[in-house]
Amino acid sequence: MAAVEVILLQRVEKLGQMGDMVKVKPGFARNYLLPEKKAIRANKDNLAKFEQQRAQLEALNLKRREEAERVAERVGGLTVVIVRQAGESGSLYGSVSARDIAEAAAAAGLTVNRSQVVLDHPIKTLGVRQVRVMLHPEVAIPVAVNIARSLEEAEKQARGERVTAVEEEEPELDLEQMLDEEAAQIAAG
Repeated sequence: MAAVEVILLQRVEKLGQMGDMVKVKPGFARNYLLPEKKAIRANKDNLAKFEQQRAQLEALNLKRREEAERVAERVGGLTVVIVRQAGESGSLYGSVSARDIAEAAAAAGLTVNRSQVVLDHPIKTLGVRQVRVMLHPEVAIPVAVNIARSLEEAEKQARGERVTAVEEEEPELDLEQMLDEEAAQIAAG
C-alpha cells in the first residue's frame, strides 16, 4: 500500500513537530493520527486551512505546554504504591498495566489517563520502577512506581531493602569427595 501524507497538528514522538508534512502507513493515519486529531490529511484545502490557523494552533499548543510544565513542577518526584499478589521469587500473578499506574497516580493527586502512561514493557515483578508520564507531547515526567505485596513491604522497598526471598545455595561438594562416596557405595554394595 502507498503511504499517506498528513500534516501534523501537534508533536508526535518519533514522527515530527507541529506543521510537518509526513508520510505514514495508511493504518497508522486511519486508526491513530486522524481519530486522535493529531493530524489531518495533506491536500490543498487542508494545507490552506492549516496555514490560516497555524498561529492560533501554535498559541494553543504553547498554552497547553506551559500548563503541563507547571503541573510537572508541582508533582515532580511523585511515587505511587501498587499492592499486588506475588510469589516468593517476586514474580507477580499477572502484570501491572498503564491503567493501574494511571489509577494510582490519580489517587496520589495527578489526574492522567492510561494513554499518557508510557510503559516500555509490562511490569511483572516486585520492585520500584521509573515510568514516564506524558503530560503534553513535549512534557514528560518520571513517576516512581513501587510494586509490593503490602504497604509495609512497599516502605521497605522505598528504603532500598530487598523483599524477595533470597534462595539459599546448597553447599558445593568437592568432586573428590563425591567420587570417594560413590566408590564406597560400590564397594559396600
